[in-house]
Amino acid sequence: MATCLCDAFYDDVACATVEVLEHLGCTVEFPEGQTCCGQPAFNGGDWTASRRVVRHAVRTFAGSCPVVVPSGSCAAMLFHGALLEFEREPDRAAVEDLGRRAWELGDFVVNGLGVRTWPGRYAARVAFHRSCHSRGTASSAAAETLLGSIAGLTLIPFGEGEQCCGFGGTFSVSFPTISGSMGKLKLEHLRAARPEVVASGDMSCLMHLGGLAGKEGRPLRTRHLAQILRDSLRHGGSPS
Repeated sequence: MATCLCDAFYDDVACATVEVLEHLGCTVEFPEGQTCCGQPAFNGGDWTASRRVVRHAVRTFAGSCPVVVPSGSCAAMLFHGALLEFEREPDRAAVEDLGRRAWELGDFVVNGLGVRTWPGRYAARVAFHRSCHSRGTASSAAAETLLGSIAGLTLIPFGEGEQCCGFGGTFSVSFPTISGSMGKLKLEHLRAARPEVVASGDMSCLMHLGGLAGKEGRPLRTRHLAQILRDSLRHGGSPS
């Protein structure tokens, strides 16, 4: 599932995800009828609209295959789609089934496929941002396991690592001043650690932080987990 942000802004993340999965021997199917996970409407309180979107996702990704998502946020929505309290039992069962088959990319590679080391080389000091929607899941730990195994890559800690970046989807629209202040605080902690790259499993966080940094005239180099994994492969090697 490519997600709306891949469609609108981060097409390279979708391409990198496919390359990573194919490198691992997976056959990737991309249903062209896919749209959204339903989270924007859900977070905005429009549960009726969100149910329609989720039902469409259930139909589009019907079957028994794992559904891999390069976004902790969208994956979390698929995990918890049943919270929309569907009235019809078949709807609830189908939504729960999709939730069981849904995986965030890093979680799938490490805990689904059992890959714990990654080949190639990526020479950079990398700060990994743990997104809010990956809390309570294995996604961030999986991403750090993979990143920490890449030759030349140094994972560096930074202050208040568990703090939200301030984006929060519709939160940034409803409360832009608070959202911006939270993002600037996150940037202060990141810059203090002096990373060469800020990485995350969520494009929304990277878009928010990168946008704020750009407005300040102090651009920040951001990369999604999939892009780093893909780029490291260009130096050869096989996962184990």
